[in-house]
Amino acid sequence: MSDPRGDAGWGAEWLRHLATQRKLSARTIDAYGRDLAELAALAGLSGGQDWTAITHADIRRFTAKLHAGGQQPRSIARKLSGWRSFFGWLAEHTSLAANPVEGVRAPKRPKLLPKALSVDNAVQLVATPVRQAAAPTPAELCNSAMFELLYSSGLRVSELCGLDLHFHKAGGTAGASAGWLERDNAEVVVTGKGNKMRRVPVGKAALAAIDAWLAVRPAPADGSGALFVSERGSRMSPRVVQMRLKRHAIATGAPVHVHPHMLRHSFASHVLQSSGDLRAVQEMLGHASITSTQVYTALDFQHLAEVYDRTHPRAKTGKGSA
Repeated sequence: MSDPRGDAGWGAEWLRHLATQRKLSARTIDAYGRDLAELAALAGLSGGQDWTAITHADIRRFTAKLHAGGQQPRSIARKLSGWRSFFGWLAEHTSLAANPVEGVRAPKRPKLLPKALSVDNAVQLVATPVRQAAAPTPAELCNSAMFELLYSSGLRVSELCGLDLHFHKAGGTAGASAGWLERDNAEVVVTGKGNKMRRVPVGKAALAAIDAWLAVRPAPADGSGALFVSERGSRMSPRVVQMRLKRHAIATGAPVHVHPHMLRHSFASHVLQSSGDLRAVQEMLGHASITSTQVYTALDFQHLAEVYDRTHPRAKTGKGSA
């Protein structure tokens, strides 16, 4: 066994344990090695000092120093995890009484607001065909219906892909519909997280796009009632929707990278901007807690602040003053 007093000894022994006993990849072990070397530098360890001399207070101080130095909370959390693992292993081989990293948390990560398109950009995205002159292909009609519905009803992409044309009961090898279109009621019924079912209105533009798609929709190859299918007749997958939306956004000149969940965020933000009804947005999104929906109030305020800054003559310091 390595010298317990050497800062490199126990560290090297632990990394060897990760490679031979836990079979971690070389890249992962290199990352652990760098994090451990950083800890040694922070602690000022040398050949005459002991890893076991590092205290809980030291770890808290090192964490604060990393944060003050500009390291991100995610990076600090990863280092703390590695250090915690090392000292847990060290306690099995030395007289270390307690793991000094236990109870130390990384700084809180800033809460990132969901990214939403502006109203103009969202409408332009879902309403603009890729080819202005030529007649749309079945795939393009399918895309238009899917994108309009995502924005119209704020569906998750998994909910969109799970929709059937009509409700059907379980029978044979097929289960009951997890979601379906109710065209006459201008609604979709979907099963969200926690198997919670909800009804969501569908706007006129989305209904028109769905009608155009249904006029050319091939019969599902598996005999299911899938509303959206590929050219081969298989139920549309979330990955295919994601790729199709990305290509469409690029082709129509969208100003940012667009993914299906961004249309859900845009739906929520725009409905809240217009109505101010947080409970209604919660119901339509299928959030179990109002807390999950409240993030969109920040987006709403952000929108109002941008309008204020852009239009109010006294909004900006030093401008518009008498």
